[in-house]
This record gives sequence, structure tokens and C-alpha cells, in this order.
Amino acid sequence: MTKKERYEFIIDYFKKNKPFAETELEYGNPYQLLVAVILSAQCTDKRVNVITIDLFSQYPDTESLARAEIADIYELIKSCSYPNNKAKHLSGMAKMLLSVFNGIVPDDIDELQKLPGVGRKTANVIASVVFNKPAMAVDTHVFRVSARIGLSTNSKTPLGTEKQLVKYIPEELIPLAHHWLILHGRYICLARKPKCHDCGIRDYCKYYLKSRVSSTFKK
Repeated sequence: MTKKERYEFIIDYFKKNKPFAETELEYGNPYQLLVAVILSAQCTDKRVNVITIDLFSQYPDTESLARAEIADIYELIKSCSYPNNKAKHLSGMAKMLLSVFNGIVPDDIDELQKLPGVGRKTANVIASVVFNKPAMAVDTHVFRVSARIGLSTNSKTPLGTEKQLVKYIPEELIPLAHHWLILHGRYICLARKPKCHDCGIRDYCKYYLKSRVSSTFKK
């Protein structure tokens, strides 16, 4: 099976079985999604959604967050991972949004990465989810699933995986495919014990085919 054939089958499967897929982060506007994605680094979306209820109640917009004391932000987000750094990043991000971008979340990936706490993955999420741009954010789920299935080969970095994915996935499907891979990794292709018996793409998955061959030889 060629890589192109594997991509075609997997894309076709998700198009038929998961035609609608979106972020599980709860937000009402670009500013809120940016905050939520910054908080989501090494933290579950479920936890972030709990945190942002009070955070957005206290700081509903860029202006209010920019005026906030870092210590006050910390108190509202301390149940997430790395709250000290994230509190500083959120404060710095809000201030820069106002001073450099007139309070408007930019749609350009390079511009987004100028904001404190915003790396390439976060920038790609914003560009993809908010602006529907063909940007592929590679988090731990996307990185793992892509390698396991065989969509990415010999990739050692998220950027390497990103380049392979955008090469083979049709441009108009990239924003949707980002969610396909994340959700598949979150609920089916688990890190420690993938649920291969529940996986609709297992017959085109390198990991599953290899494990099946291995178990056959053991018999």
C-alpha cells in the first residue's frame, strides 16, 4: 500500500463517519479561544473549560485581561499545568494584542507567534479554527496518531509531521483533518493502549497490521 492510498482511505473514512468535527474547547470569540489554547498546553480541554468559566467571567475581553494583575490571573488558573508561566503569558499576550494588534487577534501564523505563550501549534489552531486557514496544528495526539497509522514516516518533530500531513491532505480539508486526528487520538488511538478493536481504519494502520503479524508469528 502506498502512502497516497493510505491517505485516501483514511480521509474517505473520516469524511463518511465524522463529517463534522470541531475543537472541544469552549469559547465565544477569537480572544477567548486564544486564551483557552494557551491554557490547554499539557492540560486537558475538560479542565480548561472548567477554568475558563470563571476566567472569562472576570476577564471577558482583551482589555480587562491586560489590566489584570498576574497574581489574580494565577489564582483563577492555578488548577491547570504550569500556572505561573501561563499567567505571565496571558498577561503579556493581552498587553501585546492591544499595543501591537489594536486588540484584534491576527490571522497570520507568524504574527500570532509573536504573542507571549503562542508557539507554532497554538498559532496553527487559531488560524485553522477561527480563520479556517489550511494550517495543521500538531499536538501530541496528532503526532502520535500520524506516526502510528503511517501518515507520517520517520518524523522526529511536530514540524516534520505537519509538513507531511499538509502535503497529502487536500487544502480544504486540513482544518477538519486536524480535529479528526486529535479526536481519534483522544478517544480511540490512546497512547498506552489503543482501542484497535473499535477502530474503523485499523486495516489501513501500520501499527495494527504490524501487531497482527507479530501475534501470528508468536502463535
